[in-house]
Amino acid sequence: MDRAGRAGRRPRGAARAVAVAVVVAALAPACTRPGPAPAPSATATATPRLPGFVVLTDVDSRIRTDIRYATAHNFVGRPVAGYPEPLCLLTRQAAEALRRVQDAALARGRSLKVYDCYRPRRSADDFVAWARQPGEQQMKAEFYPRVAKSKLFDEGYIGVPTAHSRGSTVDLTLVDVPTPTQSPYAPGQPLVSCTAPRGQRFGDNSVDMGTGFDCFDPLAHTDSPGITGTARDNRRLLRQLMTDGGFVNYDREWWHYRYRDEPWPDTYFDVPVARTSVSSG
Repeated sequence: MDRAGRAGRRPRGAARAVAVAVVVAALAPACTRPGPAPAPSATATATPRLPGFVVLTDVDSRIRTDIRYATAHNFVGRPVAGYPEPLCLLTRQAAEALRRVQDAALARGRSLKVYDCYRPRRSADDFVAWARQPGEQQMKAEFYPRVAKSKLFDEGYIGVPTAHSRGSTVDLTLVDVPTPTQSPYAPGQPLVSCTAPRGQRFGDNSVDMGTGFDCFDPLAHTDSPGITGTARDNRRLLRQLMTDGGFVNYDREWWHYRYRDEPWPDTYFDVPVARTSVSSG
């Protein structure tokens, strides 16, 4: 998954001191660059919180959510460690920026839908452990049909660490307004390649982006020459909206954007995706 950079402001003062107690360096797919050495973990009696993070739907309830890693419909085929709740957690700065993007999208007759937001280190560790198990390939036919699992690291689809663990990165798409109903995924159902035409692959209610989400294939590159027509236009619209809103795309994943002025550019958190992980109020 992506190897995005770390540009952004560094937090200062007491807020940074709070974060040091609950943060560790991450190993994860997407947004990969060498990270800092692990910081001390929170004590067993402490209740770790993500400093300055919010639940996205509390900031903007108009944005759709489809948090795939809390479900069995993802490339590992089961809920991922660290996702006890299907929530999008983000730094407040990124969430507020996304609300402005949503305003712009609605003006174009579209809405945002997020697939993943903050991702803790334990989820990254789960992905890495999965990648080292060659027999675990039950979702290959959908998510990486043309890439050998053994090549996922070498070809940049999975790597370490991930900008998602810094809390200002989001995986998302566009949906029409009003938004069509999405058929639920049933574990064990026949799988169709994420590169298949829209009407054949999983019935995501996203507009046509040329591939499904988390598609480990060159066609998922944002400017892939194999994507033309409506799908190409939809990718360009998403990139325009997100770029205007202060986000930077990872060019190998049309769905992946990092907030340029992220407040924690060098910090990787390891707190579960749950409402209790953010401060109240």
